[in-house]
Amino acid sequence: MEESIKWIVNPKARNEDNIKRPGPDFLGGKAAAETRNFMESFPQYEVTPLRNLGRLAAYTGIAGIYVKDESYRFGLNSFKVLGGGHAIGRYLAGKLNLSPLNFSYAKLRSDEAREKLGEITFTSATDGNHGRGVAWAARQLGHRAVINMPKGSSPIRLEHITATGAEGYITDVNYDETVRITAENANKNGWVVIQDTAWEGYEDIPNWIIQGYTVMADEAYKQIQQYGFNRPTHIFIQAGVGSLAAAVLGFFASMFNNIRPVTVIVEPDKADCFYKSALAGDGIPRYVTGDLDTIMAGLACGEPNPFAWDILKDMADMFISCPDYISAKGMRILGNPLSGDTRVISGESGAVTTGMLVELLLNEELAEAREGLKLDQDSRVLVFSTEGDTDPEMYRKIVWDGAYPVPGKSHI
Repeated sequence: MEESIKWIVNPKARNEDNIKRPGPDFLGGKAAAETRNFMESFPQYEVTPLRNLGRLAAYTGIAGIYVKDESYRFGLNSFKVLGGGHAIGRYLAGKLNLSPLNFSYAKLRSDEAREKLGEITFTSATDGNHGRGVAWAARQLGHRAVINMPKGSSPIRLEHITATGAEGYITDVNYDETVRITAENANKNGWVVIQDTAWEGYEDIPNWIIQGYTVMADEAYKQIQQYGFNRPTHIFIQAGVGSLAAAVLGFFASMFNNIRPVTVIVEPDKADCFYKSALAGDGIPRYVTGDLDTIMAGLACGEPNPFAWDILKDMADMFISCPDYISAKGMRILGNPLSGDTRVISGESGAVTTGMLVELLLNEELAEAREGLKLDQDSRVLVFSTEGDTDPEMYRKIVWDGAYPVPGKSHI
């Protein structure tokens, strides 16, 4: 059976009620600035680049394509540390009775803080990037981490986690089951779970993780203005459990309200819980079960974060479910740019939005979706390359050897 791209327009996103609905306060400009102040207090903090792919935009017939390149984030090759690092910081600040306006890397690392807190063990389930960020942040702030990965995870990503000094394990179950095992172990051992999905009784930390991702959105917003315009017309953002997508959409909705950018949620077809939830049309989230076997390991999540779903179901304009070859195409486009554009090394979960955008613009079979989004010569599109080559071997297989080619097109 041939793989296909599936999409659905969300008719609620621009109705009278939802077009006036502001983004959540905890994802707005003021909260993002407070979050960014904490992340900036880490000595390693630097703003990641926003690449202007002007030649690619001209080639595909739109005004601009801008790629936020998270391969530079804290030397960890992924944006994920923003969420995990912020959540750990907020947790420690709470234990020290520090307000969100008055905590920093230096205060959390101080001898006084260590004396009060002792050594705390943080734990998480991950495909690799989130766990690496949690492990790194825990170590930077003087604590311990135990990280679990689902079956089929890349051994290289596990090595990156254990290189931080954390304990790391690959389980024999899928991601969602690994989350449950992690929570059970934490409960037995008195550890603190840092997970970007929520369940009853576990809500603050997932929201702090979502809030951490607004740092990236806030940076991109300010960088876009340096190119001479105020906001993108469109945002393409990938979804796993949906925390990143909720953070980005929530931030831009807070900044622009009824003129917020048209937002497209992109998922792998083997883990397309948001697409299936939108397709059902009743506001109830749907789950995807099984192995979730996609090269987009960072998006291989079958259960939506309920907080993320609450934002996306009312405010996202389109949900797209796509095969792995779309991600592979995006990796090759970014890694082999048109003359004059900057190269972006983007991994499987990072490149899917670029691949999907280009496919929408050039594939006439998707003209209806393109027209529904009003993608035209005046469009300026923001995408987030959320990771670099976090699995170098897979990166080479795709970019060098042509793995996961576009069906019907020769890669010789």
